[in-house]
Amino acid sequence: MPICRRLFSAAAMLSLVAAPFAIVPQGAFAQDNPFGGSVTLLVPFPAGGSVDVIARQAQQGMQERLKANVIIENKPGASGSTGAAQVARSAPDGRTWLFVFDTHAVNPFLQKLPFDSVKDLAPVMLIGTAPNVLATNPSKPFKSLADIVAAAKEKPGAITYATIGAGSLGHLTMVRLSKLLGISLNHVPYRGGAPAMNDALAGHVDLIIGSAALVNPQLVGGTLRPLVQFGSKRAQSPELSPVPTAAESGAAGIESNAWWGVFAPAATPAPIIDRFVNDLRATLTDAKIAEKLTQSQQIAIRAGGPEELKSFYENEMKVWGAIVRENDIQIGSQ
Repeated sequence: MPICRRLFSAAAMLSLVAAPFAIVPQGAFAQDNPFGGSVTLLVPFPAGGSVDVIARQAQQGMQERLKANVIIENKPGASGSTGAAQVARSAPDGRTWLFVFDTHAVNPFLQKLPFDSVKDLAPVMLIGTAPNVLATNPSKPFKSLADIVAAAKEKPGAITYATIGAGSLGHLTMVRLSKLLGISLNHVPYRGGAPAMNDALAGHVDLIIGSAALVNPQLVGGTLRPLVQFGSKRAQSPELSPVPTAAESGAAGIESNAWWGVFAPAATPAPIIDRFVNDLRATLTDAKIAEKLTQSQQIAIRAGGPEELKSFYENEMKVWGAIVRENDIQIGSQ
């Protein structure tokens, strides 16, 4: 057989072998894997915060399970609303997911948002919760909530408390607590947990309220004294298990938890959300990751799906939205 004919025959055989792969449309892979080549976990806060920590802990496991390149994008601004707006405008194709903090349920009542947080975002997962904790510098005389009440009634407005900002869940919790107990406290808002904690440790403010993730490291070192935790029951960490709840301290009916969740653009198909939930649940409940999140962030992992987050989120909006309206709380107010 002439060389040219043999070359033609070989080429023909190669074309037959390669043909099935060459004619497969590009979308066929996406049909099997809707996440395609990359997925963005958008964190609407700076790097290093609790939301960022959770997303980065999930990154590797989600990459393996989704079989896609998982990218963490930090888009801070307006208490998480800047990043949330970006996700609300994103295509509902499973490529963009929003990781949020508890501010997500309060922002609609404090800001004029460029999106509807209920209609434009679909609930995906309630990652977990951690109680807010009220603590004081050990140099201060307070050893219980009763001590604070007594001092506040003796000198109304004299006792100061630090929060991570006006309109934060810590601020709203203390407003609600003050109304319930009939006392007046002086709110000192800060731009974030670090400056608030610095002043609490220096004794410049009498009290600080923040999530267990913020407060617990100082409890371990003995540089803060815990007074009250606002979960429905006592957290199980060694530092918090001896600390009474608000109900145990004479303030029944007040529950305040930091929480973390995931949302997607509205109209994201349910099968895509379900797949993402299952893979994220498997990732976050992995023993090593769960231990890290429990110890470093004091998170009680719930890994609840869309319906659980929807119900939880609606209740948070109902409770804290009412506090904002009834007390005319605005960003920049004390």
